[in-house]
Order: sequence, then structure tokens, then C-alpha cells
Amino acid sequence: MAKVPYCTEEWLEAFAKAYRANPKYENTLKKLTSSVYFRVLAEPTWGIDEDIIFGAALEAGKLLKTEFISAENAVKVATFILSATPAEWKSILTKKTKFVTDFMLGKIKLDHGSKVGILSIAPHSNTLVDALTQVELQFPDDMTADEVEKYRANMKAFRSRLGV
Repeated sequence: MAKVPYCTEEWLEAFAKAYRANPKYENTLKKLTSSVYFRVLAEPTWGIDEDIIFGAALEAGKLLKTEFISAENAVKVATFILSATPAEWKSILTKKTKFVTDFMLGKIKLDHGSKVGILSIAPHSNTLVDALTQVELQFPDDMTADEVEKYRANMKAFRSRLGV
């Protein structure tokens, strides 16, 4: 399986396709209805020159949509917006650390939504991480300098096209 660059349109599309193809996720998350968005904080050395937000909307475990979104629109549609550095998200997505632990330690910030509410969906975090990582990810800190520049150009292009 080819690696898909993290925090790209290709990754969200591959995640959505894999999620919908595996009924395990919808069944496991059938008690979850929420729109959860993730802010990846700017990290120029990773080719992420500005914060970027992506997320997913679930209704009774069914994946309704995934998207990159502007900060203004995220606040309008998100139940929760969580933010962290790219390295922190990598740590979660590579399963070196757990979402709940890092959230409680303040490594992941709640930018929008209820803290009580986010803790109520926390039991689903491992399943969500499993779903997001069905695709093998390539993180910018594992890329060559040339690959990071291509990643940066791709991110700039799709952000401009999407208005995010």
C-alpha cells in the first residue's frame, strides 16, 4: 500500500472511502453523532505554513462528510474543534500516545465546544484513530527536503482552491 501524505485531500478521501467500506466503524460508533474538527497548528518545517482545519461529521456512526474547512466555517458547523501541533497529532495517529491522556495533559486544546461533551465522546477516540489510520500515512517530518517543498506547494494549491 502506498503511503498517503498526512493532512491532504488524498488522505481525507482515502479515509472516507475506507471508513464507508468497513461496517465495523459505523457499528462501533453507532452511539456517536458529532462533528469533530481538528486544527493542525502551523509548522513551517513540516510544510504547514498556516494552521489548517479538517474534520468529519458522523450521525449514529454513519460518516456524513469529511472536509477541510476555514476557521470561520468550522465554528459554525463543529460540535468540537481540537487543536495541537502536527507532531502531537502524529503521536496520536501513530498510536505512540492516546488522545484522552494527551487531552488531559493539555497537549491537545479544546478550541470550541464543551469540555464535558468532548469527554463524553472520548471513549470513542481509539476507534476514531483506528479509522483515520486505515491508510498508511506519510508525515512531513519523515520526508526529504524536496518532498516537503512539494507537499507545501500541494497544500498551498488545495487550500487556495478550497478557500481554507
